Amino acid sequence: MTRGSIAFIDDEPQLCAAAADWLEASGFEVETFTDAALALGRIEPARCDCVVTDLRMPALDGQEVLARLRAADPDLPVILLSGHGDVPVAVEAMRMGAHDFLEKPYGAEHLVEVLDRAVELRRVRREARTSRRSDLASARIEGRLVGASPAIAALRRMVQDLSDVAVDLLIRGETGSGKEELARTFHDFSRRARRPFVAIHCAGLPEAQFEAELFGHERGYLAGTAAARIGKLEHASGGTVFFNEIEAMPLSLQSRLLRAMQERGVERLGSNALRPVDLRIMAATRVDLLAEVAAGRFRADLYYRLSPVTLDLPPLRERSEDIPLLFLRFAEEAAARFGRSVPALREADLRALRGESWPGNVGELKAAAERAVLGMRQPPIAAEPDILPLPERMARIEAGLIAEALEECGGSSALAADRLGLPRRTLNEKIARYRLRAS
Repeated sequence: MTRGSIAFIDDEPQLCAAAADWLEASGFEVETFTDAALALGRIEPARCDCVVTDLRMPALDGQEVLARLRAADPDLPVILLSGHGDVPVAVEAMRMGAHDFLEKPYGAEHLVEVLDRAVELRRVRREARTSRRSDLASARIEGRLVGASPAIAALRRMVQDLSDVAVDLLIRGETGSGKEELARTFHDFSRRARRPFVAIHCAGLPEAQFEAELFGHERGYLAGTAAARIGKLEHASGGTVFFNEIEAMPLSLQSRLLRAMQERGVERLGSNALRPVDLRIMAATRVDLLAEVAAGRFRADLYYRLSPVTLDLPPLRERSEDIPLLFLRFAEEAAARFGRSVPALREADLRALRGESWPGNVGELKAAAERAVLGMRQPPIAAEPDILPLPERMARIEAGLIAEALEECGGSSALAADRLGLPRRTLNEKIARYRLRAS
């Protein structure tokens, strides 16, 4: 299996040959070009994982190559090669969407590291694109349960295996982890999909109101009601009822729900007639229900009725490989809703997303994607640097590049100096000037 398909553009034939030798020996497929216009005509974005191009070339420069490639495929990573004097131009190109830039002369091993990250980002973007669905009728399960983690892959298999099995199930997971979406996926990919999916949130409703909502009532049973009312269980007959935060359901209603599940029928309030219902019950909890049983707050018989199939939905912090895919999905949905474009997701953004703990789970990630689409990233991207004098703007850029190099080199100023192509003394002076720490 190849490490990635690379197009390398430079007007120096010797540099192209050297790069091809090293990258092919490292496991990449490489096609080199000394003519940028010819390269643009030959590169097929669908078959290419990354493009490396020199910034300064006759006739067609790297910025124009970047612009044309992004117009053809905005997700294709483009890495720029620049001389020392071209660093400000390269930084501006990164604002235009370049994945990264390397200052000549670059280290061959460093080039491989940068390409590995670019190819990984390309893979993430492709997976996000292939997981997109147009509508429910043509959707695949992968389009509903987005993720590359083993946990999500296992849940997709469970949906395939159990969607049409007449068994109730219990979903465990933290708040915001996607429990209701998982339940809806089971329903939508089952024969019950044409019948209602009714979600009932057990927390916050007064017990009397909750009981009437669940089971309905006969005419005149409640003060001020002249007509009978069908409860949610009866309304959902033929479909699925999903109880969210079922641990909050009062004990008296737990008993009535258990009877309805056992008899597959409901009695409206004020009636002794058992009305048959055909239901699949799904429940979700964010607590340990067995501990609730031990504490006397949850019925053991209801727990065992719900738990023959128990599914665990891990929080985002335990499935970091899913975060970029979900972020891109939410960003695409938000862009369509707001009439905006999807923001470019570079390798640094990918690293930052994976590094967050996301205590609010999927809900927090979705909000972050929507802010990004609206240009309100957290922390915000301030407009202030754009009105600063050019020397101060360049100083901020330089300080950021030095800080990033120090971080990647474990704080070693010697290694960072090699990576940046600076004398160590010069780098140390800049570290002191910008008040950056180095080991």
